[in-house]
Amino acid sequence: MVNTSAQNMGNKTEKTVMVGGAAMYPSKNIIENAVNSKDHTTLVAAVKAAGLVETLQGKGPFTVFAPTNAAFDKLPAGTVDELVKPENKDQLTKILTYHVVAGKYTSKDIMKAIKEGNGKATWKTVSGKTLTAMMDGSKGIALTDEMGNTSKVTIPDVNQSNGVIHVIDTVVMPK
Repeated sequence: MVNTSAQNMGNKTEKTVMVGGAAMYPSKNIIENAVNSKDHTTLVAAVKAAGLVETLQGKGPFTVFAPTNAAFDKLPAGTVDELVKPENKDQLTKILTYHVVAGKYTSKDIMKAIKEGNGKATWKTVSGKTLTAMMDGSKGIALTDEMGNTSKVTIPDVNQSNGVIHVIDTVVMPK
């Protein structure tokens, strides 16, 4: 269940989605919202270590498949600690940009592409690699990475001023 509410922002009311205990405001950019989610502290630290903060604060639009802290915890012990070291910045950047697609694609857009692709839709990520989307049940979306691992979208359509975030339960990895 996605928890939505209306938040009064000065003169206007914004429809927000709750992620990691924080309201995600459509008027804020990806970084401004992500830093408030207690479920995405690992992702935010990784984005900072990779030097991608400015990029994700940019105009976009971007579609970000945002792994939770629990998703990062599924990786082998020590993986995140290794990746955030300065000498591994290139590898970290490749992994993080594999979670980003240029353009704004809502779950409705993704499901339409899956239907048009006879059950699969392939997206080119900012890293230049491909990510495959498929239906997970009747309403859910699952992603399959180049390694054959699957991740489920747990919170779709978290609108941002510069795109959309879809929260995922597993870190996707490029080859």
